[in-house]
Amino acid sequence: MKKPFALVALSLLSIAQAQTCSGRLIQHAMGETCVPQSVKRLVVLDTGELDSALALGIKPVGAVQAVGGFPSYLKDRTDGIVAVGTIAEPNLEKILALKPDLILSSKLRHGAIYNQLSRIAPTVMAETVGVVWKDNLKLNAQALGKMKQYQLLMNKYNQRILQIQSQLKKARVQTTISIVRFVPGQTRIMLKDNFIGTILSDVKLPRPKSQNKAGFMDVATPESIPLMDGQYLFYSAYGPQEATSMKDYLQSPLWKNLSAVKNGRVREVNDDHWFLGIGILAANKVLDDLNRIFDSK
Repeated sequence: MKKPFALVALSLLSIAQAQTCSGRLIQHAMGETCVPQSVKRLVVLDTGELDSALALGIKPVGAVQAVGGFPSYLKDRTDGIVAVGTIAEPNLEKILALKPDLILSSKLRHGAIYNQLSRIAPTVMAETVGVVWKDNLKLNAQALGKMKQYQLLMNKYNQRILQIQSQLKKARVQTTISIVRFVPGQTRIMLKDNFIGTILSDVKLPRPKSQNKAGFMDVATPESIPLMDGQYLFYSAYGPQEATSMKDYLQSPLWKNLSAVKNGRVREVNDDHWFLGIGILAANKVLDDLNRIFDSK
């Protein structure tokens, strides 16, 4: 059976690229890219890529910022990194001026400007973000030539997961975890298909019935506060608290009537590593928090 012309053409193109590539060919969401054998000047265009690069031992020369700058849990690692705009609006001129030899991002964030970025430097993009953070770490490691470091990071993460599971079992902790995030203009009841959802699933900490379902999040209203209840409730605010509805929710009689509130099992957590970081360093910070919270039981 003959192959369709498009598949034959694609195959021939891949062979041609492999023959002309003096570095390494990386397959990613936007196709196939020849990246340098050794990356010297990396630019990253999302917090997950920044987290991954630093965890893998490479400090980018440039990175985009979120609200308030670089994630706070990375503050000791980001000195000297040039800000090249925001996640929503990368500054192409600043990126070009840094003369990068590799750019990392995702199709979800910057697929629309992939061609522009590729003219500046070889660009590798994951498909999306959040729930696939482990896959993205692996892709970034492949692009950076750091697969041994990737495996060490994942081995350590998996060992920590087993340790926390064992601690919870010994302490006979059986509790549901509710997750709420306040962002400007929206209050979110977080479901299972997101960064924090994967970590709670790894640790085998169950969610309340209202959150134990597929999806990224449900948009909350003041009337839906009862759906936020769990044996424990963790919440955070993205950016300045006053720019969100957090204060109104926390002062609501419905909030004060939640069993988690009545039993003193509400914890405000750091938004930067619980929600914004979407990388292995952030994940380990979350495990630190869970270990601290439940080790005191």
